[in-house]
Amino acid sequence: MSETTATTTSYLALGDSYTIGEGVPQAGSWPFHLATALRAQGIPLDDPQVIATTGWTTDELAAAIDAEAPQGPYALVSLLIGVNNQYRGRPLAEYRQQFEQLLQRAIALAGEDPRRVLVLSTPDWGFTPYAQQHGRDAAQVAREIDDFNAAAQACCGDYGVAFVDITPTSRDNGQDAQMLAEDGLHPSALMYQRWMQAALPTAAELLLAAPAA
Repeated sequence: MSETTATTTSYLALGDSYTIGEGVPQAGSWPFHLATALRAQGIPLDDPQVIATTGWTTDELAAAIDAEAPQGPYALVSLLIGVNNQYRGRPLAEYRQQFEQLLQRAIALAGEDPRRVLVLSTPDWGFTPYAQQHGRDAAQVAREIDDFNAAAQACCGDYGVAFVDITPTSRDNGQDAQMLAEDGLHPSALMYQRWMQAALPTAAELLLAAPAA
């Protein structure tokens, strides 16, 4: 089997706790939901290879990609990263630079085809019980999340990469118990499913697109 044939249905998911689905079974995470939903539509896609860990910032994800050395090209590469930069108070300018570097790497892992890369916005966690218990200002968190997402979206526009804004979905009844994992911070499988539904049309379009010349 050639390398091209072997990777035509492969999927690499890059990120942090929101990508691994902290607090829910693996099948409940949004990347696994996405692969299952695409297969249900007749679009073949393997379950994702995941490079993500709770707490990772952009530079920590970059170091993990170095360490794991994933071998592309992948049919689809997703990227969702930024919440821990915001949580730790890291500078927006630093995030913008490091996000761009990660986006470049994602494109390379997708066979240098930006049409095979899918970026999801950073969700808003400022209204969660966890944030309230730790004295976080929900309005400030929202403003900072919006700034980080604006930087990521602009970068995606520069590279012709699809950007799916799930932040409004994360804010829509996101504080309800059924939308949260037991830790009161991370989403439940139901919320992850909503994110997947937001991303599904774009992911399907990317995978059905003609390969780059």
